[in-house]
Amino acid sequence: MASSSHSHSHDREQDPDHDHEPGQEHAHTHGPGGHHHAPASFGRAFAIGTALNLAYIVLEAGYGLHTGSMALLADAGHNLSDVLGLLLAWGGATLAQRAATPRRTYGLRSSTILAALGNAIALLLAIGAIGWEAVGRFSRPEPVAGGVIAWVAAAGIVVNAFTAWLFAGGRHDDLNVRGAYLHMLADAAVSAGVVVAGIIISFTGWLWLDPTISLIVVALIAIGTWGLLRESVDLALHAVPAHVDPEAVRAYLLALPGVTEVHDLHIWGMSTTDTALTAHLTRPGPGLDTDALLADVAHDLRDQFGIRHPTIQIERGDGTHRCHNCPEMIRDTPPLMNRS
Repeated sequence: MASSSHSHSHDREQDPDHDHEPGQEHAHTHGPGGHHHAPASFGRAFAIGTALNLAYIVLEAGYGLHTGSMALLADAGHNLSDVLGLLLAWGGATLAQRAATPRRTYGLRSSTILAALGNAIALLLAIGAIGWEAVGRFSRPEPVAGGVIAWVAAAGIVVNAFTAWLFAGGRHDDLNVRGAYLHMLADAAVSAGVVVAGIIISFTGWLWLDPTISLIVVALIAIGTWGLLRESVDLALHAVPAHVDPEAVRAYLLALPGVTEVHDLHIWGMSTTDTALTAHLTRPGPGLDTDALLADVAHDLRDQFGIRHPTIQIERGDGTHRCHNCPEMIRDTPPLMNRS
């Protein structure tokens, strides 16, 4: 039986003089044409979105203080957190472009994961503060100018909807960009709600509607943020990205010609756009074209599952190797007290 190593070095893979252990073939491949990366940078979108939202925050906060509107102040506070989120996402996207080094072999791609996580946490903190202040307004309502609120919020619809449109092209491919897109889209919806509240208040004088709208805004944002938080935490913990079905990947690998077993299968996000995979394939029998197989696997993993960085190790053993840290082994191993 061939022995197996669980640690793989790029230097080893690139060294033509390195001798693999008998019965093994090991390759790190990125599919036809080399590396494949996510769509182009959204640096211009981040710059325009940040500038527009900063200008709108000054306008909204000024009118909120002038009119005493909690809805406007709440929305301005939320927009400020979104600007910080945009800056955080922008910084993460910029750092992700840094080249790899001998110490940081993946470069700083994971910074986009940290940015998405920080964005979600900052947003939750912001809505907590807004909700607290809105609840207090029910016991001490203050008069507000409904017409002014409506006009200022209407400007917010334009600013936020346009900013969301800037990020729309990358919302399906990059969790970091999706976070910025969702925040801006949520802000546009929030501004629409504030417009409605302002119009109703101007005709009815229902002051309780101002903090009520704020709480509705908080609830909607919290619902939208939960998915972003959960997915960014998963990526930070090296869980399988949400768009990849690990059982489908295993089934595909097992169906490859000559493959009798798949083990040491790990799938994780290197960034919010790049997914990596490592796997050992047991493939006994002479005369099998390993190079052609690896090229086909890299192509299929990229096109079918969005996995752009696969590392595949071929073993020609008898299939008795076991990975003690793999999910299937942990599931099938009896408790310690029951072992003989």
